[in-house]
Amino acid sequence: MSEAQNAFRKRGKKHFFGAQHHAKRWRGSRELEVGMQGILITCSMNQRKCAAEAFNLLSEYADKLYGPEKFEEEAGECSEGENAKEEVDVEDALKKEVAQLRAGGGRQERRFQALDSGANNVIFIRTRNLESDKLVHHILSDLHATKKKKTRVILRMLPVTGTCKAFPEDMMRYMSTFLEPWFKKPNHATYQIAFKARNNSHNKRDDVIKAIAGLVGKLNPKNKVNLTQPDLTIILEVIKSVCCVSVVREYTRYRKYNLQEVVKDEEPKKEDAAKDGQGDDAAAEPPLAGGCEALKKEEEDAATEPALAGGSRAPEKEEDAAATEPALAGGSRAPEKEEDAAATQSAVGGGNAEELQLAEEQSAVDDQQDKAEGDGE
Repeated sequence: MSEAQNAFRKRGKKHFFGAQHHAKRWRGSRELEVGMQGILITCSMNQRKCAAEAFNLLSEYADKLYGPEKFEEEAGECSEGENAKEEVDVEDALKKEVAQLRAGGGRQERRFQALDSGANNVIFIRTRNLESDKLVHHILSDLHATKKKKTRVILRMLPVTGTCKAFPEDMMRYMSTFLEPWFKKPNHATYQIAFKARNNSHNKRDDVIKAIAGLVGKLNPKNKVNLTQPDLTIILEVIKSVCCVSVVREYTRYRKYNLQEVVKDEEPKKEDAAKDGQGDDAAAEPPLAGGCEALKKEEEDAATEPALAGGSRAPEKEEDAAATEPALAGGSRAPEKEEDAAATQSAVGGGNAEELQLAEEQSAVDDQQDKAEGDGE
């Protein structure tokens, strides 16, 4: 047998069936489609780890809100109840089971299912039997309150409560009915529009935002745009030919639904800055306070010295030598003491002025800090 024949015989099954294996695996993958609801998750270069973190995080909070996931089929429970009440034909039961398996594709539907979004670093988690916007809002509110970082790869988590085709006509038609629960009379609110397009060149950001804003204005003229602290945020995420839509609350407070930013605490930084400012003021106060005390002591000493120095002698000098020693008794020392008292009084006055100025500066700093804290809240 020749060497070519031996090499041909040594080739394994992967050489012949590898292409078919990969083709079957590719056909079996599922992608984001119109009509689905779920959660869009952006990550940093590691989609497999991102999917694992997403499943753990979503399952943790979904169990708290909706209870643990049930894997038993409801149809099986119903059939058991019917068997307890009355006898059911075996053939009918088999037909029902076959129909259920065909409808479900032979697989049991789970609460969360990861799908290909059609864009890099973006994962779509399809949800069933739950409200994705409430679940995501609950997660962000808890992370914002506890400041516990539970993910490393996940960046943003955006709920998707509706999907449509990513063409301008289809988007306007779908949004006209989708936005009614929030913006149609008598409902009204302040809002902003967050638009992002990936792998799509049919929609321009400015045109889409203007069209959506005009549509919201037609639903109710009381709806006003607010880009700083809006009541509601309309999120539009376009990926290829699918437009994912949702309306969320507290979008700016929770840092555009960024799980890495929402756990960061900025309040201690403000408090530290305030403490540093108070420490500097406290360090500056002791010399001023000590200086005032020293000046007060000098003033008291200056007030007591004349009484001790001239208090007992002044009457004798006034009786015995009132005319002969007026200049010697008090003429040389009195002007000096008067000058010292005037100097001490002026120094004390200057100390009080410095204290008043320091108090005014501290009150101004406190006002600025209060205003900054009010803006942060």
